[in-house]
Amino acid sequence: MTNNQETAKRKRIVIALGGNALGNTPMEQMEAVRMTAESIVDLIKEGYEIAIAHGNGPQVGMINLAFEAAVNTQANTPAMPFPECGAMSQGYIGYHLQNAILNEMRGKGVVQDVATLVTQVLVDSSDPAFKDPTKPVGRFYSKEEADELTGSRGYIMKEDAGRGYRRVVASPKPIKILGIQAISSMLDAGHVVIAGGGGGIPVIENEVGALIGVAAVIDKDFTSELLAESLNADAFIILTAVDQVAIRFGQADEEWLSKLTAKEAEGYMANGEFAKGSMLPKVEAALKYAQSKPGRKALITSLAKAKEALAGTTGTWISE
Repeated sequence: MTNNQETAKRKRIVIALGGNALGNTPMEQMEAVRMTAESIVDLIKEGYEIAIAHGNGPQVGMINLAFEAAVNTQANTPAMPFPECGAMSQGYIGYHLQNAILNEMRGKGVVQDVATLVTQVLVDSSDPAFKDPTKPVGRFYSKEEADELTGSRGYIMKEDAGRGYRRVVASPKPIKILGIQAISSMLDAGHVVIAGGGGGIPVIENEVGALIGVAAVIDKDFTSELLAESLNADAFIILTAVDQVAIRFGQADEEWLSKLTAKEAEGYMANGEFAKGSMLPKVEAALKYAQSKPGRKALITSLAKAKEALAGTTGTWISE
């Protein structure tokens, strides 16, 4: 083993997988995670300790829709609360990911365990996001259907660009990852851990400290960042569809960036360089990690180029 490999063996990284690493249907996902596993196992072979977080937008929406449809059948299926839909999505995405990683490791002679942890994430019940829910979930409804759902189930429904009405839920910020010691212990024991899927199951504490699931969606980039902070990771990596972050994206004079200081990132964000719901939350999360402790760095790159980016040949590194 080389000295570089010995050094890498001691490094802990948290990876946030973007939607391109998964799929929109179970069959698409099974194919997508096979390619995802190739890049992750390359990093495992380099000796990194790896915790993986991922999104769940299409998956939790699909589960929610299936139960919504079943409620209206003769089977009289009960409605499924939204937090439980999130838990289900964590389970089956984790199942696909861990199987794909295990199969890839076996094919490359790597002996290591992979585990998925259904993860709850504490949010603040007074978070302003709960007063103005904006995250759409589920299908489109007519005005009459939307009014009925508001009355019968207490859903908050909003009109969506002339296409109909959709249920909206809050998108609060994560404040604590529950079970972090279990995640850390599994990493210490040499296991690959999949945790915080879909941003985690959002829960609040009631007046006696009991945990209660809430209908909300936490942005997976922010939960991934908090996971990296809580695990004291050596690097936080956001894997997305592009190799590097760009300014003036899509324009004739677009510029791809290999490095970003905190000051530069803040300036570009203030100028509206990064699209909301796309690159902006990724840069915000990367910046938050870089500023959380002296010496911390975050990396934004593509899944296919993760190994090269960690070696410094591509990707965008963000540091204080």
